[in-house]
Amino acid sequence: MGAFRKSGGPRDLAPGLYITATPIGNARDITLRALDVLAGCDAIAAEDTRVSAKLLAIHGLSRPLIPYNDHNGARERPKLIDRLKHGARIALISDAGTPLVSDPGYKLVREALAEGIAVHAIPGASATLTSLSLAGLPTDRFLFAGFLPPRAGERGTVLSELRNIRATLIFFESAQRLGECLAQMSDVFGDRAVVVARELTKLHEEVRRGTLAFLAEQYAGASPPKGEVTILVGPPREQQADTARIDSLLDKALAFMPVRAAAELVAEALEMPRKEIYRRALGKKSDDH
Repeated sequence: MGAFRKSGGPRDLAPGLYITATPIGNARDITLRALDVLAGCDAIAAEDTRVSAKLLAIHGLSRPLIPYNDHNGARERPKLIDRLKHGARIALISDAGTPLVSDPGYKLVREALAEGIAVHAIPGASATLTSLSLAGLPTDRFLFAGFLPPRAGERGTVLSELRNIRATLIFFESAQRLGECLAQMSDVFGDRAVVVARELTKLHEEVRRGTLAFLAEQYAGASPPKGEVTILVGPPREQQADTARIDSLLDKALAFMPVRAAAELVAEALEMPRKEIYRRALGKKSDDH
């Protein structure tokens, strides 16, 4: 049996927990099904009830709101589970987008499933997928890495662990740390393609595309931008990881060719940027002297 009973009205929700996506910016990006759930549920567990109250007011809805977040989750989960076990219909929403993505919702879902409570997903907006769809980076494989640690040392460790993953990497970041984060990504990842998306679906939506070094320089001297920020980093090039092959070809070419000619030959053979190969060739030549 589906989440809705045969009559399909908003007050005819089956018992259970409804993981309900809400807009990430534009209030009209809410689904008709989500509106039915929010209108017909017994209560709404919300990350921030003030934010959720505004959304409900926009759509002319009024339901009991229960704060559920990182700070009170351990206290509120047993109460929510008890209500659900007695047949309640509770919607779980985050401040924006799809719940469970960088919020404590998964613990509630896990406990609900352990108790045999029905869990229904009401899909909708997601900053992760919205940014990926307009980035222009590979979409066949991607990894959502959430928020990076605020401290540079810990952040560097996490970035190093992700460096060789052959997928588009997606991060959330605070506007205040954006320039610093991009610069560190450039150091760890090399000069890969990157997209910085801000205020998605809102009036002042902005998407900047470039390389890590270029955008790190742009944001370094600027005031922190306003709004929510998503960073997408393109995967490493296949050749980027095969440094042994690059060095082997350069060694052979440099034995009988000038540096520039050797670099051009190897870059063409491997379909890699000439500047990058030339820089490596210069380093090898200087090491020989």
